[in-house]
Parts: sequence; structure tokens; C-alpha cells
Amino acid sequence: MPPFNQVGPVACMLTGINRSREWVESVRVLLTGIAGFAGSYLAELLVREAAVELHGIVHRHDRRIAHLVGQIHLHRGDLRNALWVSEVVEAVRPDYTLHLAAWSDVGGSWQQPWTTYELNIQCQLNLLEALRRWQPTCRTLVVSSNEIYGLVTPDDLPIDEETPFRPNSPYGVSKLTQDMMALQYFNSHHLPTIRARSFNHLGPGQADDFAASAFARQIAEIELGLREPVVYVGNLSAERDFTDVRDVVRAYWLLAQRGEAGLCYNIGSGKPLPIRVVLDTLIELSPAQIRVELDPSRLRPSDVPRSYCDNRRLVQATGWQPMIDLRTTLQDLLEDWRAHLR
Repeated sequence: MPPFNQVGPVACMLTGINRSREWVESVRVLLTGIAGFAGSYLAELLVREAAVELHGIVHRHDRRIAHLVGQIHLHRGDLRNALWVSEVVEAVRPDYTLHLAAWSDVGGSWQQPWTTYELNIQCQLNLLEALRRWQPTCRTLVVSSNEIYGLVTPDDLPIDEETPFRPNSPYGVSKLTQDMMALQYFNSHHLPTIRARSFNHLGPGQADDFAASAFARQIAEIELGLREPVVYVGNLSAERDFTDVRDVVRAYWLLAQRGEAGLCYNIGSGKPLPIRVVLDTLIELSPAQIRVELDPSRLRPSDVPRSYCDNRRLVQATGWQPMIDLRTTLQDLLEDWRAHLR
């Protein structure tokens, strides 16, 4: 593949990220949030695709994708800068855009609601406007969230794509806006957008703002003698739909290629699992003797007792099925924290 570029869009045009004969049969993919948790796994998947020329947008750090040097074009900048975004899209002219860049901390959105709205709404607006102007035929996957469904009732389960929206966090409101914005650009401008409504995903490298990763970090610290043998937890009775991040990004790429423009698709295992099972499995994977204690600060202002998806639309469109079992995911997550802390 072409070299790893850390240059601005104008420089890209001048120094020649032009389609050569080598790339005639390839497709250009623009991936926002390439250095994020899910974005870095999607980047790894895409660089293994022989016919993909991958361009990534990164704002700050690129630690998660440092090993991909020489295999991607990297554009460093801020998606809140509309002019910069327009220049990137004009230079790249992607065939596919996968928009993963976002504020992803549900709990943190209560403390910083405006930052959540700004990052998730303004950044996407700038991106869609640039695509509308420079590449209106680009198939664009917008990653939404199960949090848009919010306060689901037992009668809503399993959650399908027609379930009413009742977002119960600033994050949920921001993701619902992203979802509806993508639909509006399809309806108003015929931009071929596909919406992916992801349920809970986890795996190695996830920030400890999320329950499973927070548990794994605490256990790894206990094993290394860095803390007392106690894991502090929030609500363990809530049931969620957990899927390995590596399975989720496969679904993203399949939907970008095979999803029907204008439609939305739930991504999840379709099976509810208590958070307590996640914790118990991680404790089983550790040789340490560990106690569990409630930390009220880890409780959210509102929480849904049970949430899981109906994924039939995704399966019918793409043939996708999750391939990595939960125990393997949690083993990998724990090993990642052990290595990181060592």
C-alpha cells in the first residue's frame, strides 16, 4: 500500500495521493476515528483487504494504529473545522466513508453534555456536508447506538429497528441526532447513508470508562499488588447485549458494502447477559482472591434493567454472525490490562 502520510489535505493534493494504475481496481475508504477503540480494529480489518486504499482521520493520539505505518494515509485534524473536513474529502474522494469518530462515554455525558453534543453532532454535520459537496455517491456508514432506544420496556424486547426512541442520557440524545441526520441527508440529498445501531461491545484496548474494562483493570492491578483485593462496581443486575469489538467492526464493513442505503441496522448478539456474569467470568480468569463492593459513584442517574437487540435485519442483509465467545473476549481484555500495567 502507499506510505503512511501525516500531512494536511492540501499537502496531500500537492504531494499526490492520486489514483495511479496500481489503484485502478481498488476502492478508497475514509475512516473517521481511526485511532479509537473500534476504529483501530476496523483499520486492521481494512488493511487486510487487498482492494482497499485506507485513509484515516485522527485528532490527537495514534498509539492504537502505530503498527499500521506504511499501510494507511493519515489525516490529522479536527472534524469540528468544517473547512478542513471539506479539504480532506475533496482530496480523498472516498468510495466509502465509515464515521466512527465520536464522544463515546455514556456516563461522562452527564458531566459534559455540551461537549458530547458538539463532538457528536457538529463533526458529523461537517462530514456529511463535505460528502454532499464533493462525493455525493459515497456510501457512508454512520455509527449510531442502542442508547437511542433509551428507556425500553419489557414489551419492547427484543429491540428491533422500529422500537420507539426514548433516550435517557445526553449521549443517547446526541446519537439519536446523528442517526436522524444521516436519514435526513439520505431523504433530502440522496446521500447513500446507512445507520448502524451498535449495542454493547467490548474487547482488549477498551477504556476503563466501560464496565468490563473497569473490572479487568482493577483485577490486573490486584494481581500486581497495586491495589487492595477489592473490585468496586456499579449496578450488576442490569442485562446487556455484549459483542466482541472485532465482530462488531466486521458488521460495519459488511453493512457499508451490502446494507441498503437509507436503512438502519441493529448490531449485537441478540442475547441478554447480566453484567454480574461479566464480572464473575473475569474473576474466574484470575488467580487472585477478590472481594466485590458497591461504589455508588459508578451508578448512573438512570439505567435500563434489560436491553438486547433483534439483529435479524443485519443477518439477512449481510450473513453476519458473531464469531468470538464472551470468555475469549474477557480473557483477551484481562491479558491486555496485565500487559499494559506491567
